[in-house]
Amino acid sequence: MNYFKNFLFISFIFFALSKPVFAELPVYLDFKFILNNSTAGKKAQDLLKKRLDNGIKSLNSKEKSIQEEERKIIQQKKVITQEEYVKKVNELRKKVSSLQKERNKLLENVAKDRRKAKNELLKNLNPIIEAYMQEKKIRLVIDKKNIILADEKLDITKEIIKRLNSKLQSIKLN
Repeated sequence: MNYFKNFLFISFIFFALSKPVFAELPVYLDFKFILNNSTAGKKAQDLLKKRLDNGIKSLNSKEKSIQEEERKIIQQKKVITQEEYVKKVNELRKKVSSLQKERNKLLENVAKDRRKAKNELLKNLNPIIEAYMQEKKIRLVIDKKNIILADEKLDITKEIIKRLNSKLQSIKLN
């Protein structure tokens, strides 16, 4: 009986004084916010937006030129022969087709660069999150978009952004 009391006493002391090894609650972060508001993410977005805007300006000027050419062809319709008219219309169609291909290529390249920038950010973000998890003894990190309601004290987004900004200032895009 004395042995049993000692066992209970030691067990009670052991469990009462032991600290949990891991944090009890999972934490969350907002990946979208990090991608859009980190220093590298902002720079990449600005660069991609500038590329897209410049490409669209170029395409719009080409489109205006094609529209002007179309007007001239329509005005000349009665003056030129049917064969010349058909030839000019076919050339115009080729230019329109080329413009559409150029527009699709521009959008495709910007989308590809955006995916590349996102992957580069995530590649640099994962080790930061892992280190933070080990440091704070966190077992689970959840993306904010998958949460309905949570205490804001569990949000680690700002801390992760600080660490990402100190590690990665920009993303190299070709």
